Amino acid sequence: MATPVSAGGAPENFGDLVKQALTAVNDAGQKSDVQTRAMANGKADMVNVVTAVAETETAISAVVAVRDKVISAYEEIMRMPI
Repeated sequence: MATPVSAGGAPENFGDLVKQALTAVNDAGQKSDVQTRAMANGKADMVNVVTAVAETETAISAVVAVRDKVISAYEEIMRMPI
């Protein structure tokens, strides 16, 4: 099932944006796993492994930062008087 996108190529809603971000993090993690296994088998360069792990860490940090902002915004909304 394809994710709906607007004419500019951006996701149509926040849920789709989150889904794309999580998919990107998962893909980076899988790439890191593949590189690590290849290194363990002597078939990969250490630079490739370190790069893949760093990309995964960066992607995870970005998702965690967005999660923290969403939670903060939700808490602020809940404090607003009705």
